[in-house]
Amino acid sequence: MGHRRNYSDDEFSVASEKPEVEFMDFQNGDTFQDYSSEDTPVLVSAPFPFEHGKPKSVLVGETSADTIQIENTSPEPVNLWSVRIFSSNPEDSYVLSMMRPPSNGASEEEKQAFLALTSVEDRTLRPGQTLTVWLSCTPKDIGLHTSIVHVDIGNEKIERVAFLLADDNVSKSLFSDKPYSRRRVQVKKFEPSPFVPGCRPTQQHVQGYKHKLPQYAIPAHIRELIESKQTPDVLYDELSMINYAEYFSTLIVMEELNLEEEMRAYDMEGVLMRRRGMHFLSLEVPGLAERRPSLVQGDFIFARYAGNDSQPYQGFIHKVEADEIFLKFDHQFHMNHRERNQYHVSFTYNRVNMRRLYKSIDDAKYLGPGILFPHKSPYRVLKRLPFKPLDPYINTEQADAVASILACRGVPPYVIYGPPGTGKTMTIVEAVLQLYTGKKRANILICAASNTAADHVLEKLLQGSHPIRPRDIFRLNAPSRQYEDVNTDFIKFCFFQDLVFKCPPLQALVQYKIIISTYTSSYLLQAEGIRQGHFTHIFLDEAGQASEPEAMVPLSGLCGRDTVVVLAGDPKQLGPVVYCREAERCGLGTSYLERLLTGFEQYQTGNPNYVTKLVRNYRCHPAILELPSELFYEGELIACKEGESSAYDCIGLPNKSFPVLFVGIQGCDEREGNNPSWFNRIEVSKVVSIIRNLTRGEDVHESDIGVITPYRQQVAKIKKALEAFEMPSFKVGSVEQFQGQEREVIIISTVRSTVKHNEFDKFFNLGFLSNHRRFNVAITRAKSLLVIIGNPYIITKDRHWDRLLRYCADNGSYQGCPLPPPESPYSDDARFFSKYDEDQGGPSGQDYSQEPAYCNYNQEPAYCNYDDQEPSDFGSGHDTGVAQPEPASENQESWSEELPEDESQPFSNPQADVEETPKQDGEEGAAAAQGDAQADQSLTNDDSQLQDAGAGKYTFPPGWCDVSSIPATGWGD
Repeated sequence: MGHRRNYSDDEFSVASEKPEVEFMDFQNGDTFQDYSSEDTPVLVSAPFPFEHGKPKSVLVGETSADTIQIENTSPEPVNLWSVRIFSSNPEDSYVLSMMRPPSNGASEEEKQAFLALTSVEDRTLRPGQTLTVWLSCTPKDIGLHTSIVHVDIGNEKIERVAFLLADDNVSKSLFSDKPYSRRRVQVKKFEPSPFVPGCRPTQQHVQGYKHKLPQYAIPAHIRELIESKQTPDVLYDELSMINYAEYFSTLIVMEELNLEEEMRAYDMEGVLMRRRGMHFLSLEVPGLAERRPSLVQGDFIFARYAGNDSQPYQGFIHKVEADEIFLKFDHQFHMNHRERNQYHVSFTYNRVNMRRLYKSIDDAKYLGPGILFPHKSPYRVLKRLPFKPLDPYINTEQADAVASILACRGVPPYVIYGPPGTGKTMTIVEAVLQLYTGKKRANILICAASNTAADHVLEKLLQGSHPIRPRDIFRLNAPSRQYEDVNTDFIKFCFFQDLVFKCPPLQALVQYKIIISTYTSSYLLQAEGIRQGHFTHIFLDEAGQASEPEAMVPLSGLCGRDTVVVLAGDPKQLGPVVYCREAERCGLGTSYLERLLTGFEQYQTGNPNYVTKLVRNYRCHPAILELPSELFYEGELIACKEGESSAYDCIGLPNKSFPVLFVGIQGCDEREGNNPSWFNRIEVSKVVSIIRNLTRGEDVHESDIGVITPYRQQVAKIKKALEAFEMPSFKVGSVEQFQGQEREVIIISTVRSTVKHNEFDKFFNLGFLSNHRRFNVAITRAKSLLVIIGNPYIITKDRHWDRLLRYCADNGSYQGCPLPPPESPYSDDARFFSKYDEDQGGPSGQDYSQEPAYCNYNQEPAYCNYDDQEPSDFGSGHDTGVAQPEPASENQESWSEELPEDESQPFSNPQADVEETPKQDGEEGAAAAQGDAQADQSLTNDDSQLQDAGAGKYTFPPGWCDVSSIPATGWGD
C-alpha cells in the first residue's frame, strides 16, 4: 500500500538499511513525490510539494512546516505502528509533532508549549479516519535539507521524502519564479539573397587592402553531404600533405554549418519594429542581454514583410541596448514601414574569420613538410652558443629554450612546453629581447590567442630588462576592438583613426621590429602586403588554445623558408573552442601544438633540438600544485613558491599548511525563463560570504580574488550579489577567461547539484565537472589559496574532482555537508570515462588512418544540434574560437605565384572592394560571449615572482649561460 508507481516499497527504498541520508537527487527523473493512489487502502501524502519543479524555499532560522496525511480508506481498522524520521540531512534538522508548530512570530510561551517528536507510535486508524502528523524544519544554514519519514502501518512500510531549500537573504534575493522553457522554435528559413543592402554605421571605417579575401562559399555538395549527416570521404583518410587543405576545410565547413544552425535558432517570425527617431527602427530581441544571440554594432540582420515572399532587406545594427537593437535599412524600407507591420527576421554571423581560416588552410600547401609534417624534414642538431641573460631570474630550462631559439634556422618549429605558472611568457620575452638586441635584421611577429593575452605580452616586453624604442614595436588591433578597452599605456603602440583601430600602410609596417597581434588579426599584415619571409621569427603564444587552421593564419601567409617558428603552450590546458562535436573529434579540436607533441617522435621524446619542457612553477603554493602535477605532468613540476598568506586567517583555514579548502554544500541548480544557462544561488551566497570574510581586513584586496564558474548565468548572479554589497570590481568569469591569469585567491563555484544534469554535461562536454583540461586550468590559477564550493556527491562522479575532494579531506581541509563514502563512485562510469578520456584528448593523437566511427552522423543525437546544449557559456561561435569573427583583411603572396584576383562575391557588401568588419578578436572562451569587453588590466603576471633557481649546469662566467654546444649537422648552424 502506498507504493511508488511501478515499484514496491522494498524495491525502491531510498534509505535502505542506512540510518542516514547521504544524497538524494530530487531531479532524478522519477520524482520522489510522484505517488500512485490506486489500489492502496492507506494513503500517505507527501510533505512540502515542489514549487515550479523545485524544492520549497525557507529562510535560515525560520520554521517551515507541512502535514503528512495518513488516511485509512479500507473498511477495516488498521494498526499504525509508528511514524518516525528515519534520517535527516543535516542531522536532526526535521522534527515530527501532533500539533501545528509555532509560527515564526510566535511568543516564547508558544514555542515552549510545542512538543517535538522523533516518532509517533501505536495508533489504530478506524475506517475512513485520517491522522495528521506535522513535519517541520528550522534550518541553521543554507542548502538543501532532506528527510526520510517511515510510516510503519499494518504489514507495510511506507516512506516519504521531504525536500526544503534553505535560503539566506543573499540567495533569496536571486530567487526566480520564472520557470525554464526551452526557447527553440522552428522558424521557416528564408534565403536572404538577393537582398536590398542596408546602411552601414558611419563610425565603421572600412579599410581597403591590397589583397582581397575570397568569399569561400560552402560548396553545395559538401553542404548537402554534411547536412544529411554523412561523413565526407576525406575524413576516413590519413592526414597528409596531399589532403591537408581538403581535410581541414571540411572540418571548418562542419563548424560553420553548426554556427548557421545555432544562429537560425534565433530567427523570429511575425515581429514588430518601432521607429526610433528619424533614422532608425528598433527590434526587441529576447535573450540579447545574455548575448543569445550575440550581436554588436556593425552586424546585420535580414528582414522581410510577413505574409509574402518579398525581397529581404539588410539592416545594419547601429546600436545595442539591453534587449533591443537599432537598425538602419534601405531608405525605401523605412518609408514603407508602419508600426503595425509584421516581419520575419533572420540573424547572421560575420564570416570574415571563417574565410580567413579557409584561406590559411588553402595556402598551407606552400609551407612544405617542415612545418606541417616535421618528421619528413632532415633531422637537425642545434649548435647552442652561450648568451648573457637580460633577465637575471630565468632558470635552467628557460635558458635552454632561449638558447635553442637563438640557434634555430628555419623549420621545423621549436616548442616551449609550459605547464601552468612555469614562465612561458617570461621565456618568450627573453628570447624576443635577445633577438631585438643581438640580431639587427630580426623582424619578429608575436601572436596570442586573445586580446588580453596579446596585451599581456606587450606589457611584459615593455617591463623587460631592456628598453624597446616605441618606434620599433607595434600592437595590431582589430578594427572592431573598442578603443576604450585598451590600456591607455598601450595606445601609443597602436594605430587608429577617429578612435577606430586600423592596420598601418605597408611602408610603416615594415619599419617595426616587433609586431604583436592575435592569431586571426595577423591576417591584416598579409592583406596589407607584407611578404612571406619578412619575419625572421614568428612566436605563437598559448598555441594550445588555437585550432590548427587558426595557427596557420600567421604561418601560411607570413612564414618563409628561413623563418623560425616558435610555439609556446600546454596541451594539458584549454584547447581550441569548437562547437561542432564531430568536427572537434575529427581534428578541429586538436591544436597544432598538440599534434606536434603527440604525433611526431622528435617532440614526443622531448628532444632538446625540438622542444623544451618548463617544470619550475613560481605561481602556486606547493599544496595547490601537488595534485595537478601528479595528475597531468607525471609529477615533474617543481613548486618554487613559499610562504603563507594573511588570507588563511580571514577564512579560518583548518590547516594553514594546506591552503586548499573544499566547502561541501548541497544546493539547487536552476534555470529561468528561456535562458539555458545554469545557476546555483546557494553557492552564490557561499561565494559572497567567503569574499566578505577575506576582505574584512586590509591585507586582501579585490584585485587579489578571482571567482571561476562554468556558467554565464552563475557569473551574472555572483556579480549581482557582489554589487548589492558594493563590491562590483571582482573578477568573475569562466575558466577560459582565467587561462594565463592568476590571483592570490581563487574561488571555484561548480554549480551542478543534480546527477541528471551532470550526466547531460558529461555527454555534451558542458560545465567543467567532466573536462579535465578545464579542471587543470581552474585549480592552477591560485597563488596562495584555492577554495572549491560544490556538491561533493556530484563532484565525485568525476575521477579528477574526486581526487581533489579526497585530497582536501585527507589533509583536514574539508568543511560542510557530510562526505560521500570513499569508494570510487565513478567506477560504474569507468567505461564512459575511458571513452571520454579518448574523446577529450580529442582528436589529439588520433590515428587518422582509422575509420572515424565517431563521425557517424546517422546516430542520434544529431551531430551538431543539441537542443539543451549551452555553447554560449564558453563563448559563442559569434565571438571566439574557431568561429570567432574578427577584423578584416585580404589575400597574400606565396612562394610560387601571386594568387588570383577576387572573383564574384554573391554575398559581398555593397562596397565590393572593402571587407566586412568582424567582431573583436578571440577573447578566451566565454569572455567575449559574456560581453566583458574591458580587459582586466589588473591581472598579475603568471610568470611573476620568479626566483633565481641557481646556476644549474652553467659553468661560464657569472651572468653567462653555457648551453652545451653540439656540432651542427643538417639544419643546424
